[in-house]
Amino acid sequence: MSNKTAFMIAAPTSGSGKTTIARGLMQWFTQNGYRVQPFKCGPDYIDTKFHTAVCGHPSVNLDTFMTTPAHVRALFAHYGTDADICIVEGMMGLYDGYDRELGSSYDIARVLDIPVILVVDAKSAAYSMTALLSGFIHFRGDVRIAGIIFNKVGSQRHFNMLREVCDELHVKCLGYLPKSPDLEQNSRYLGLDFSQLPESDQLTALLEENIDLPSLKSLTTTLHDEVKSQTRNCEFRHLETKTLIARNHESFSFIYQETLDQFGDVIFFDPEKDVPTFDGIDLLYLPGGYPEKHLEALVPNQACLHAIKKFAEDGGRIVAECGGMMYLCQAIITDDGSFPMCGVLPYSITARKADRKLSLGYRQFTLDGKTYRGHEFHYTQFIGDTPESITQVYNAKGEPVPTPIFRYHNVLASYTHLYQIPSIL
Repeated sequence: MSNKTAFMIAAPTSGSGKTTIARGLMQWFTQNGYRVQPFKCGPDYIDTKFHTAVCGHPSVNLDTFMTTPAHVRALFAHYGTDADICIVEGMMGLYDGYDRELGSSYDIARVLDIPVILVVDAKSAAYSMTALLSGFIHFRGDVRIAGIIFNKVGSQRHFNMLREVCDELHVKCLGYLPKSPDLEQNSRYLGLDFSQLPESDQLTALLEENIDLPSLKSLTTTLHDEVKSQTRNCEFRHLETKTLIARNHESFSFIYQETLDQFGDVIFFDPEKDVPTFDGIDLLYLPGGYPEKHLEALVPNQACLHAIKKFAEDGGRIVAECGGMMYLCQAIITDDGSFPMCGVLPYSITARKADRKLSLGYRQFTLDGKTYRGHEFHYTQFIGDTPESITQVYNAKGEPVPTPIFRYHNVLASYTHLYQIPSIL
């Protein structure tokens, strides 16, 4: 990986514009002939879709809770091997982790030894930014803030004042984006709305006009050949199985790229319109997504529902996560009525607005003597009391949470999105 550059786009807080600027930079460098490998800090399935759309190949998640620092370094080296530039989009605020800074964007930048470009929402502030930026620059000495990009800047005069702040702090001011509603992405109840990805032409034009892109590139780290050795310290397991995976644009779409790459022989099908056949299939994987938003397409495909139930009853091996688990239940109930699902699990799920309750956070549990880690993020809930779990689930700090894990015949299902499916098989 010699003669390659890498950096992280991070911010003081969520909502500062990380995704907008990361997506724009990925697009600009791609359009200008660079091969860009995108990465995303944390257990995020949605921002990675923006990355993939503009780079033309999948984004990879990096997480120091769900895996080890050595594995994060190995992933970075493995997926960045053929890239000219590796761009990592951070999560939340730079130092926000599951336990203080543990698992934060800062933690991943430290593990990877890459510089940070800080995106700062400058709306309604000028010289006060000096105190804010001074804190972020000097709070930890083992990560370098290589430059600042200001977002939501009101005028050239406003930017001139912000540039003086950077001069006083001896940090490179790389430019800004003006305040514009056209650059703000709509939100969705599980995050950013990826049902329609926005056009990037206006964004890349603004970046080219207002950001010092050559300086940004020159300030970033040069990666050396010894980084390749990290891949030898991490085993990339590949399943010798024939795996059937439910996958489409939204209702079954939350899949980590590393998970896909570790499966061996893979066949995809769309539960909204396909009828799967299970001849020779060793595993059915039902990942998460938004099934509650596509019931009008899922319910009419009765042949698919019946085929999956028969596979489960016949002892077929199934891993189902969150939306996939909901799909295996008796029914999903919305404000429009009750919609029958596969009926493998004897539970009903409510997606009614009045029943919405956020369940969010890292999860870990022990099963058959092994510890597994993952993440939970949903608003839907079980109807009635929470069903009994086959094992106790804990959050990142080791505190018990009421997330159940189900096992029925050879079906393993839960609201938890597991990081590495192959490890549980």
